[in-house]
Amino acid sequence: MSALGSGNYAKTRAAAQSDPQGFWAGVAEGIAWDKRWDTVIDDSRKPFYRWFAGGVLNTCYNCVDRHVEGGRGDQLALIYDSPLAGAQRKFTYRQLQDEVARCAGVLRDMGVGKGDRVVIYMPMVAEAAIAMLACARIGAVHSVVFGGFAAPELAKRIVDAKPKVMMSASCGLLPGKAVPYKPLLDEALEIAGAPATPCLILQRPELHCDMVAGRDVEWNDAVAKAQPADCVPLAATDPLYVIYTSGTTGKPKGVVRDNGGHAVALRWSMDAVFGVKPGDVYWAGSDVGWVVGHSYIVYGPLLQGCTTILYEGKPVGTPDAGAFWRVCAEHGVNVFFTAPTAFRAIKKEDPNGELVKKYDLSKFRTLFLAGERGDPDTIEWAQNILGVPVIDNWWQTELGWPAISNCMGLEYLPVHPGSPTKPVPGFDIRILDEEGREKEPGEIGSLVIKLPMPPGTLYTLWNNEHGYEETYLSRYPGYYLSGDAGYIDAEGYGWVMSRIDDIINVAGHRLSTGQMEEILASHPDVAEAAVVGVADALKGQVPLGLVVLKMGVKHTDEEICKDLVARVRAQLGAVADFKSVHVVARLPKTRSGKVLRVTIRTMADGGEVKIPATIEDDAVLPEIQEALSALGYPRKS
Repeated sequence: MSALGSGNYAKTRAAAQSDPQGFWAGVAEGIAWDKRWDTVIDDSRKPFYRWFAGGVLNTCYNCVDRHVEGGRGDQLALIYDSPLAGAQRKFTYRQLQDEVARCAGVLRDMGVGKGDRVVIYMPMVAEAAIAMLACARIGAVHSVVFGGFAAPELAKRIVDAKPKVMMSASCGLLPGKAVPYKPLLDEALEIAGAPATPCLILQRPELHCDMVAGRDVEWNDAVAKAQPADCVPLAATDPLYVIYTSGTTGKPKGVVRDNGGHAVALRWSMDAVFGVKPGDVYWAGSDVGWVVGHSYIVYGPLLQGCTTILYEGKPVGTPDAGAFWRVCAEHGVNVFFTAPTAFRAIKKEDPNGELVKKYDLSKFRTLFLAGERGDPDTIEWAQNILGVPVIDNWWQTELGWPAISNCMGLEYLPVHPGSPTKPVPGFDIRILDEEGREKEPGEIGSLVIKLPMPPGTLYTLWNNEHGYEETYLSRYPGYYLSGDAGYIDAEGYGWVMSRIDDIINVAGHRLSTGQMEEILASHPDVAEAAVVGVADALKGQVPLGLVVLKMGVKHTDEEICKDLVARVRAQLGAVADFKSVHVVARLPKTRSGKVLRVTIRTMADGGEVKIPATIEDDAVLPEIQEALSALGYPRKS
């Protein structure tokens, strides 16, 4: 499976552990530098580590111009494929260079310079990627906000980032309808107290919007007239972007990524983790508003000289559950990366994988899954219908690239479904108990990463260094707290079971809801499952399960639920006290596909439910409340 030979993973990991400075200095040779660094790891302000201090480079140059100058100008760089708009656009590296340079010229003409922030609030169109690269080109710090976020949530990010310019579009698209963005943008600017902020607006043919005279600039007109802007040299330690992730206080956390470490890590991850080479076609089926979109729609593939795909559509319904296979066949995709949730949706609609047979997937080598825990049933189903390795991997918005994965460019390791395999070289992952002691193999504890973390990971929160230290570094000094619970088995495989909050305490026994979800999802009639711990007067907490069934099942809901309870008891024992499970039509999820387990648990416990800004469709909540009521929740104390 690897041209590099057996044992290469272990050798690479050992090199990264024993001599991180030498290892990452070697990896950094894959990036073009205006000035080489003075120090590989600057540890003068522990625990605030900085990578490649003294180095100077430009990320956009490394993503675009470098490949044009190196002879790849006529290779496809970006493919925009939108079944929702019924349109496709393709850009060679040379064409992308021109588009990005002109867009950067527009920003420069609007007064944007090095260090200024630009908030990008856009749908999945080619211009979203061009906007990000244009900011990187002139040293502006971009903050991409998921298109369609409600105005109050967008306003919070505007208040925190204080952008010089907003970049947006007239609308986004959903199956059968256009979603107006401009009214949300205008409202958010009013809420944020910044109504005069200049806006660069892409008018889409599906829905035009009203423009504010003297403030709003029409994208296509401005780009057509603009003079191209050159790449600005930047310090490796200068910020590239801020990406906001939800905070427990209601104040979004602005994760900051730098230029140097980010470019080094992302390019290397394409090679080592995903096993793709320059010229390969790589597709991440995500959104530019999420970290996967930043790392693996825009930056990673272009840093490596790949062809990347930006897809505006759904896994099902655009037009059917074969949508992904159509894209892979039509564009010759070699490696595909998406969320397990997407595959569970496909599995529900096409349980036997009949639609795969309609397409030529001869160029398709590997499927990567991340974002939600990859349950063994979904992984095995995908392997069976595709006949290629299906690789689970674990990371977070804060980390920016996979921390546990099967490293396909180093050495293919045997897959243990349910485990994302072993730590990626550079990540020193440990499992600690509540007192900070290392757990024995197989014992569940808090998953942490020993400092310094590798390049490409967050180095602070935007304007909130204290919050960064308090949230991630104070609980276990010398370690980054991931917030996830898991274990490392005797073979060194990592198992990420759930968030720490989802380890439930049943009559003194610590149990993982992730293990229970695995068992439920392995049932032949179940498409996806969620398990949460709910309050119980006698035992502290007890597990509650919700399942979505595949299409065309022959058994009754009652029969399936009875079988599910028996399966959990058989595999985990009576100690799990698993008795409550209910069939629902769908689960509440974020737009990125994550199940809103905290919302389910709050509803079951009778608490006040705050509808998350990221929810995909809040109409699902009454359905969940009805299911919980049928199970007797919330229960009176």
